[in-house]
Amino acid sequence: MTIRLLGLGLGLGLCALALPAWAHTGPAIPTALRLATGATATVIDGRLDDPAWQQAPVYERFAQFLPVDKQPARWRTSVQVLVTDDALIFGIRAWDPKPGRIRAPLARRDQVKADQDYVAVFIDPVGHRRTAQFVRVSAAGAVEDGLYAAEEAQEDAAPDFDLEAAATRLPDGYSVELRWPLAALRFPHTGGAPWRLMVARNIPREERTLNVSAPALTKDALSFITELQPLEGLGDLVEQVRERSFIALRPELTLRSTRHSSDVDGARRGRKASLGAEFKWRPRADWVLDAMLNPDFSQVELDEPQLAGNTRFALSVPEKRAFFLESSDVVGPTQPDESGENRSLAAFYTRAITDPDWGLRATWRGASAEATALHLRDAGGGPVLRAGAFATRVGTQPHGSQAGFARGRMQFGGLGLAGLVSRRDFNHGRTTQVVGSDGVWRAGDSDQWRGHLLLSSTTLGLDGDGSALRIKRERGHRAWLGWQHRDADLIANVNVEEISPRFANDNGFVNQSGIRRASGLAFVRLGPRELLVAMHESEVTLKLQETRTLADPLLGVGAGQVVDRLIQPGFWFAAARNTGVWGHVGLDSHRARNGGRLHATRTVLLGFESNPGELLNLLHAEVEWGRRLDVDADRVGLGLQAELQAQLRAPLPGGLWLEFEQRLGLGYVEGPDGRRAFTDRSAQSLVVLHVSPRDSLRLIHQQTHFSRRAEPGLNLDAALDTGRVLSLVFQHRIGLARVVSLGLSRARQKPGAVHAREVFAKATLGY
Repeated sequence: MTIRLLGLGLGLGLCALALPAWAHTGPAIPTALRLATGATATVIDGRLDDPAWQQAPVYERFAQFLPVDKQPARWRTSVQVLVTDDALIFGIRAWDPKPGRIRAPLARRDQVKADQDYVAVFIDPVGHRRTAQFVRVSAAGAVEDGLYAAEEAQEDAAPDFDLEAAATRLPDGYSVELRWPLAALRFPHTGGAPWRLMVARNIPREERTLNVSAPALTKDALSFITELQPLEGLGDLVEQVRERSFIALRPELTLRSTRHSSDVDGARRGRKASLGAEFKWRPRADWVLDAMLNPDFSQVELDEPQLAGNTRFALSVPEKRAFFLESSDVVGPTQPDESGENRSLAAFYTRAITDPDWGLRATWRGASAEATALHLRDAGGGPVLRAGAFATRVGTQPHGSQAGFARGRMQFGGLGLAGLVSRRDFNHGRTTQVVGSDGVWRAGDSDQWRGHLLLSSTTLGLDGDGSALRIKRERGHRAWLGWQHRDADLIANVNVEEISPRFANDNGFVNQSGIRRASGLAFVRLGPRELLVAMHESEVTLKLQETRTLADPLLGVGAGQVVDRLIQPGFWFAAARNTGVWGHVGLDSHRARNGGRLHATRTVLLGFESNPGELLNLLHAEVEWGRRLDVDADRVGLGLQAELQAQLRAPLPGGLWLEFEQRLGLGYVEGPDGRRAFTDRSAQSLVVLHVSPRDSLRLIHQQTHFSRRAEPGLNLDAALDTGRVLSLVFQHRIGLARVVSLGLSRARQKPGAVHAREVFAKATLGY
């Protein structure tokens, strides 16, 4: 439920009042001012005092989108656009009758959320409103950027663009300047539609308001970008820029000193200097060529810990590495749908690439077609997944593999069809290939159909120790069809899929196979309600799912066994302070192993998320309690699974900001004697001292703990698996192109008594 809230930026806010007099001034659609070649460049300082701003058309026709759509905006907002030879420059003025209540903390990149005052720019230079690049700029000048995909109605904040932004606080609000280089925009060489634009403004108070520059946008739309407006005034800019070449080179130098010890390998020390580079060339508008050589990804931010001790299937983690994020919408969708599933990762999962030595990539984007292809060498060492109906086997990748992937897509009005091919070569005859097709059909304003068919062939298997070996060729398939519907009364998702027992993709993520599944998720929209509290939105929900096995003679699995059966009636409502409350009753059934008993699990889930105030700016909690499945013991017991996230931001003397974030996870199931059979815990503490928008000191402390008591009657031995990571990093950043980092990290893990320490310095310079 929260994914959908975050994907559309939904929340709560103040009801609109009468239509202000200024709302109908200026042009009817956003219009840019084209500056003469060689004109004095605008200084990006957040102040709209350069002479060009006095001439640029002012657009002010904003409407409220949240909490009630199609209402006139209560807060005045204006947008101006300047066009230079190499950039679009946005000037946005946000008036506020109570400027002292503007929330403007310093924040990390990609952490500009609903608890802050911000303005956002969505731009679609292809003009078909299928995808849009977006940038949010807070009243403090913090930036979040990424891609929004209409097919999933989801935004992906992982891609970063090399742009420049600044904000200035004013006696009656704030203003923002955003310089968006044309080199960072992706559009066709010929045949493209007019560039489209939408600007949004977020106003957090006791209630949250989101205003947009597209007055026709409603919450009934299938996506947030269906009403992007044409951007006028560009003149012949597109014709001029589409032939222009842009080149970016980012060399990086990393120095590190390491110490590693374990019961198996003993103690090792090392010092290493690593020189790498990333190269990007856009020879003309529709082509982008990327190359990387010896990239150092070791200091990418730590993945959030996940409870995995009582999980039968492997868990996916998000991508954060720049090379894989170029035009990620062409690779395919990367965000989960509203049911929490992520079927697209079966085709290409970039985190399957562990430690690349080098990589090449080409991306082409036309008016009605697009394609990307990449090839790289991976040093390896990561996981290899071999799935079954009841569990995922995890092995170790051989070193020195070659990976290749290509996908092309054609658009025929509301119908999009794509083909893809994927290959992973681990040498010595151990290969995996996948070919397939996927498509989407927009059947009117309220309905969308999506699906894919993938065929795999592999000669790589795993022995009993998880080591890769060559096997006789195995073939498999994966087919999926999904329907989405959205209108004023109902939101519905229905999916059917089949994954054959031997389907595998070592460039993808496949954590279950040998199953046939049908699922449905419905939200009946009840609108505003009064029940103890004022609910601005309310919904009754129902999730249904059944997964059955396919016959798998190799593993001795018979056809038709129920793996899971979910019946989950629930609710969701939204209230003041951007608060969402949801819950469901789980009348479910699960089977833990082949031929085992189908266990009835009965649980209650409650969730809560809110932006309580400026100090405690985020509180998220979800608890599921009841009779839960103990996978290893193959039984049901009273248990709990809970997660908590709290984030605080506080100003310090001298203009500093302190950010503290705590994540906690807890899971357990009791045995027949009332004692806990296992306990699964995780914790992550994040402390960031923001010295300036460019300088920060970040501390991360992360712990995981899984313990199980021995039960000889079930042949279960006592188990203890713990891990601890401490990371301290100082970073000086100028945009994306110039970053200097200094830091240290320590890690401990049991079993194995692994101890690791690293001290590093890294510099990246962009040209």
